[in-house]
Amino acid sequence: MDTLLLARLQFATTTSIHFLFVVVTLGLVTLLVGLQTAWLLTGNPAWERLTRFWGQLYVINYVLGIATGIVMEFQFGLNWSGLSRYVGNVFGAPLAIETLVAFFLESTFLGMWIFGWHRLRRGVHLALLWGVALTAYASAFWIMVANSWLQHPVGYELRDGIAHLTDFTALLTNPTLGMAFGHVVAAALLTGGVLMAAVSAWHLIRRTPDFALFRTSLRIGLVTAALAVTLVQGFGFAQFGPVRQVQPTKFGGGPAADALVAEWTAKFGPGDYSTPVLSNVGLGFMILIGFTLGCVWLLLPLLWRDWIIRLRFPLWLILFALPLPFVAVILGWIAREVGRQPWAAYGLLPTGQAVSGVDAGVMLASLIGFSLLLGTLAVTNWTLLARHAARGAADPALGRPPGARDDDARPEPALA
Repeated sequence: MDTLLLARLQFATTTSIHFLFVVVTLGLVTLLVGLQTAWLLTGNPAWERLTRFWGQLYVINYVLGIATGIVMEFQFGLNWSGLSRYVGNVFGAPLAIETLVAFFLESTFLGMWIFGWHRLRRGVHLALLWGVALTAYASAFWIMVANSWLQHPVGYELRDGIAHLTDFTALLTNPTLGMAFGHVVAAALLTGGVLMAAVSAWHLIRRTPDFALFRTSLRIGLVTAALAVTLVQGFGFAQFGPVRQVQPTKFGGGPAADALVAEWTAKFGPGDYSTPVLSNVGLGFMILIGFTLGCVWLLLPLLWRDWIIRLRFPLWLILFALPLPFVAVILGWIAREVGRQPWAAYGLLPTGQAVSGVDAGVMLASLIGFSLLLGTLAVTNWTLLARHAARGAADPALGRPPGARDDDARPEPALA
């Protein structure tokens, strides 16, 4: 057994599972802000009911997602101590900021929002949700700052064989950051939109009592997905130029790549510095799914006079399309991260020097343990999401007035 291979498999498994939680969190919180803002502006209780329903799903995903994030971060000290020692002074700065934002500000705002129903003024309560959304985006931004530094180390100097941060501004202007962050945010919005549309389609197929509410959320989800998939494609293709400049080995050879490989060979010794085939495979299938999801634009005209509901067949298409954005984000992660190999920090720290010097048996045990733990959290998350989504929006537990019971629900005015 190879310790390095096991460590890479473990990190790939845990980060992939955690990323699925992240895209749902970012996507749903954006839609929630729109729903609750509409409730505040119109006073229509139907918007409140939608906010409570989708907010309940968001909270479930957020809580279990935080647990996966904590488990994932253990690996930096357990499996990648070489990375922590060598680049921790630089890489740790954005991660520390992200921790403060996510585990302090965002969670505080969310807790006050959850328990603030019927206790805070509507404007204050909405402001808390805006705070949750803004800190969620800030958290994603700082994670991408850290990841972009591994893709293209900037703003540092080596002293005594350790990287030290010398230019914090360089981290924020990294050429691998801007378009990548936009791509991730757009992918999250696409995932949230497809999730909202798919759950709504399921209720519309079954003709549940909340038909009018889910007709509205279907429209919101489809429009969000259509706009987001365009942004996903735009930000995705816009990354090719900067990546070719700073990572010339990522998409094949060429004079720049050959010169860089010659420099690495002289510095680190002979080795295979070519990009693994898995990276290009992931990229190809991600692009294919991206273009497939672009067909959501063809469904928008069917929203006129509710043709999409009358035909019913498009509702099944939306329902079966639910896994596609999740598969696409994992493939995108593979293309970005595997394409950096064989480097932990591109051109600076080989992956083999970043792994901890532990026994392969210990690494295998942690791989199995962490995979089972995160797999259990993921299955639990989707089971709870499916169960609460199937109950409909009659009277979600989130935001229920104190002392109210499930059988106290009364019909709410419908949305047009």
